[in-house]
Amino acid sequence: MSRAAVVRGLGAVVPPDAVTNAMLAERLDTSDEWIRTRTGIGQRHVVAPGVATSDLAVDAGSRALKAADVDHVDLVIVATTTPDHPCPATAPSVAARLGLGHVPAYDLAAVCTGFVYALASGAGAVASGLAESVLVIGAETYSSILDPTDRTTSVIFGDGAGAVVLGAGEQDEPGALLEFDLGSDGTLADVIVIPGGGSRQRSGGVPADPADVYFRMDGKRVFRAAVQRMAGSARVVLDRAGWRVDDVDRFVGHQANVRILRAVAEELGMAPDRLVVNLDKVGNTSAASIPLALADAAQRDELSSGDRVVLAAFGGGVTWGACALVWPDIAVF
Repeated sequence: MSRAAVVRGLGAVVPPDAVTNAMLAERLDTSDEWIRTRTGIGQRHVVAPGVATSDLAVDAGSRALKAADVDHVDLVIVATTTPDHPCPATAPSVAARLGLGHVPAYDLAAVCTGFVYALASGAGAVASGLAESVLVIGAETYSSILDPTDRTTSVIFGDGAGAVVLGAGEQDEPGALLEFDLGSDGTLADVIVIPGGGSRQRSGGVPADPADVYFRMDGKRVFRAAVQRMAGSARVVLDRAGWRVDDVDRFVGHQANVRILRAVAEELGMAPDRLVVNLDKVGNTSAASIPLALADAAQRDELSSGDRVVLAAFGGGVTWGACALVWPDIAVF
């Protein structure tokens, strides 16, 4: 049996401060009904002033290490769109604060697909023998990049972090990351973008328009592409794993929008009750959404040892990806 990366522990955290739809309706032209109907979201959590992405990443990482009952890993990967600084990467700081010494650590930027991409990177490190164990973290403070006056984005996104510890094991044991599919299409780079602040804008020698430092999204185009790509990627890993759609016990899609999740299930011919959904409580947390959804489902006993699970995501770039695994009997903190 070939060597494989196996999920050993899971940790997740959201900031204590929740912003309800009613609170947003006090300052934006929106309502609880409008937001719930279009997104399925009821509230989202936001960090307090001065709290950075690394703070959430350290908390989630610490929880995952505790859940796995380990105090050391060989590699740290942080998937994020909202690093503490443009330079340097956030992951080395996270590793240091977790007391992990001089282990290799790097950031991965694939927006909402970041966690799946990071899982694949970590799994590759384990499978190749580069690492015996990997801490994979998805962490975001999207509240720091949203235009507070834009109802199209402010109502959707929230802050949070989730992490897993991967360890070396065998492909036939629960928790093994069995199959991956990853993809991208740079011709759609403009559908999810922060126009200002990067080398494209800076090299022009013209100061960024104040509005260009905020996150923008073309919702209609994102919806269509997300459904197509998440469903297509899920089909690929199902085929590689030798599973039928009916074999899947839980489908954990990126928690972008409940209508997207339902449309993906319909496209796959999957019963809606197989969907794991927690965006009503936390909103869209980008790279953190899948581990947060996994933790929530496990803690509510909606995810059990032996369940066949498919993860799927779509994000800016654009990027997409999916993963198949059998859920292990692990602790969740």
